[in-house]
Amino acid sequence: MGSLFRSQEMTLCQIILHTDLAYMCTSEMGEIGLVQFRDTVPDTNAAQRKFVNEVRRCDEMERKLRFLEKEIKKDNLKLPDLTENADAPAPKEIIDLESTLEKLENELKEVNSNAEQLKKNFLGLSELKQILRKTQIFFDEAMHDPAMNDEAMGLLSEDGMRAGGVGGQGIRLGFVAGVILREKLPPFERMLWRVCRGNVFLKQSEIESELEDPVTGEKVKKSVFIIFFQGDQLKSRVIKICEGFHATLYPCPDSQAERREMALGVMTRIQDLQTVLNQTQEHRQKVLLSASRSLQIWFLKVRKIKAIYHILNMFNLDVTSKCMIGECWCAVDDLEEIQQSLRKGMELSHSSVQPILSRISHSRKERPPTYHRLNKLTAPFQALVDSYGVNNYQEVNPAPFAVITFPFLFAVMFGDLGHGLLMFLFAFWMVLREKQLAAQKSDNEIWKIFFGGRYIILLMGLFSMYTGTLYNDVFSKSFNIFGSSWYPAYNVKT
Repeated sequence: MGSLFRSQEMTLCQIILHTDLAYMCTSEMGEIGLVQFRDTVPDTNAAQRKFVNEVRRCDEMERKLRFLEKEIKKDNLKLPDLTENADAPAPKEIIDLESTLEKLENELKEVNSNAEQLKKNFLGLSELKQILRKTQIFFDEAMHDPAMNDEAMGLLSEDGMRAGGVGGQGIRLGFVAGVILREKLPPFERMLWRVCRGNVFLKQSEIESELEDPVTGEKVKKSVFIIFFQGDQLKSRVIKICEGFHATLYPCPDSQAERREMALGVMTRIQDLQTVLNQTQEHRQKVLLSASRSLQIWFLKVRKIKAIYHILNMFNLDVTSKCMIGECWCAVDDLEEIQQSLRKGMELSHSSVQPILSRISHSRKERPPTYHRLNKLTAPFQALVDSYGVNNYQEVNPAPFAVITFPFLFAVMFGDLGHGLLMFLFAFWMVLREKQLAAQKSDNEIWKIFFGGRYIILLMGLFSMYTGTLYNDVFSKSFNIFGSSWYPAYNVKT
């Protein structure tokens, strides 16, 4: 028999389960958490075990769930907390769960693919709109610039851009327009100057609003540029440089009327695309909201399924009698509860074959595991002791002694009535509201440490108040309550 100061008496048991019962019986034993299974086929490779394919299916379902979780967090949707403990699904329900996750993943991938393509088209139209607007502004400014002479204005006119030339000299001036990332613009200008030997003219203007990258979803800053050149050779060089800097070129008409007509068409297409994008986003939100309601439960179910098949891989399969034989360590006092869980698993499997649980002997060289029954008060102190080392089977457990000695030795160092009172009140608040605080399931690691050690902090604060009173110290200020009992025997004669 175990006690507060020693670990529980353990026994080695053999479990014989029919193959139809194995899944549900293992699930029920896992729910009570009172057994430690032992691998009965240690020499078998992991890839050669019976349920290795089922474990891989669970890994695939976990991958799909992580994908859904990533997409939900990307849209800043809140995942509801897991308030109930879901049982492991039956083997028939696993197929339905797989099909549900497969359907959600495929639907979400299709929505993402369509949304990405729509965003690319929207980005291209937005950039084209900026190019048409900035290009028209540039030509208008150039035509009304008093510093421009007749020859320059002729080159920038619509006739100068075409085959007409200027003054009958056959000069043909062409241009390309595009969009480039703003941080790439300075090296882009230097490369154009060096390769074209200064025979091109570059005009650039920043796009005021940030544009969204359709692949990463991040906001990027871009600039519109227009490059004037003469001849096909310079044109090919300019295009190659633009491709090298990943600049996007767009067709820009020569005449003002054509540019205005194209701009109207672009605006119409942008409005239509915006409507389709909004509908796609709404559909994506609906899919993610429906998935977020059950995501935590699905995670729990898949992990339980995976744990069950991992345990079943430790069993020895008897093909002739269609049964599985496993071994486990358990406390002697828990044998009756384990038997009840096996009977419950048999009922859930709708089978009449009885599972068998029998005690077997073990070699004296094999040491049973150490198992302590803990509660909310002793669990943090046991974890503190186990961090230094776990005591052997049936050895004296130092954790109960640490419940008093650890807080007291801390108080000897920390003794202060004021600071100890603050620690005590903080821990007392966590103890009073532990059910509500535990239900919040915070992800903050610091908070988890404080909440897990609330009883340690409570006792440390209590003992610090006691030693602080002995030290006559409150918030690092000395005080005198009892007065001094020491009076020096002063000899006036000496």
